[in-house]
Amino acid sequence: MDSSQGSTIAGFVDNASIQRKQSSFDGVPVYVKELIAGGFAGALSKTAVAPLERVKILWQTRTPGFHSLGVYQSLNKLVKREGFQGLYKGNGAGVIRIVPYAALHFMTYERYKSWILNNYPMLGSGPCIDLLAGSAAGGTSVLCTYPLDLARTKLAYQVVDTRGGIKDDGMRGVQRTNNGIKGVLTSVYKEGGARGLYRGAGPTLTGILPYAGLKFYMYEKLKTYVPEEHQKSIVMRLSCGALAGLFGQTLTYPLDVVKRQMQVGSLQNATHENVRYKNTIDGLRTIVRNQGWRQLFHGVSINYIRIVPSAAISFTTYDMMKSWLGIPPQQQKSRSVSAA
Repeated sequence: MDSSQGSTIAGFVDNASIQRKQSSFDGVPVYVKELIAGGFAGALSKTAVAPLERVKILWQTRTPGFHSLGVYQSLNKLVKREGFQGLYKGNGAGVIRIVPYAALHFMTYERYKSWILNNYPMLGSGPCIDLLAGSAAGGTSVLCTYPLDLARTKLAYQVVDTRGGIKDDGMRGVQRTNNGIKGVLTSVYKEGGARGLYRGAGPTLTGILPYAGLKFYMYEKLKTYVPEEHQKSIVMRLSCGALAGLFGQTLTYPLDVVKRQMQVGSLQNATHENVRYKNTIDGLRTIVRNQGWRQLFHGVSINYIRIVPSAAISFTTYDMMKSWLGIPPQQQKSRSVSAA
């Protein structure tokens, strides 16, 4: 078989695949497809890095017996205490949160971007639009799903010896445990009402606006430097996604530390008893004064290890899902909206 025949067959297969995709999702609104693509991308990326995410939370909140350990030692200690499932403790709440979060994040990003392109053409269509749309989308998704993030953090923070016969290092009986997402949210609501469900939302919003915007900006900006023939390469998408997440996370990491400590402030332990920060600035100042400025970056190393595969998988999966679901390019969607 010569190369021309091979190309013809490959083209026929590709066209057939496209036709199947179009027929399978014919009539489904574009925003629903974006929700599906974003939710799937979020769930996959979150589960892939769940063990690293839990260790990061234990470091950020200075959990006794963990905050001075390395990555491998922390993971090993969790397995000894709670078994393999301990590595994924809190991941259920994380996935339940990340599916609507990522779905809303990507979908509202596309909607905001279309709205900006259609109503403010003077701004152009470059990566700066991604910065604005990404920031707005990040804020929207956080406000809608924050209580689930709070529950995930509280569940991941609790370390209970479920194996028996293991030295507890003074931790047994120190942390108050909650049974599942419902138990955590019910407990938080009883203690602080609706306001309690959003404790730590201030630094989250402060951090997510630049982080989400920078992440989308860098991803789209980096893709402009990739030769056209490599635009659909999975390796290219993984690389651009990883670098975008790495850049955005570095600038906003201290705010994530403040958020985590505010979220677990009511869970008393020997290291920080009932920590209460008035706001984000007070949290930053108090941490620097009492724990040292290095605490603002405690766990950033594991976050680099975590964010690279997480962002890479998330962006790549979303792009591939968009293609598979037949979501039209942004420019085409914008023209359709304008015509309507």
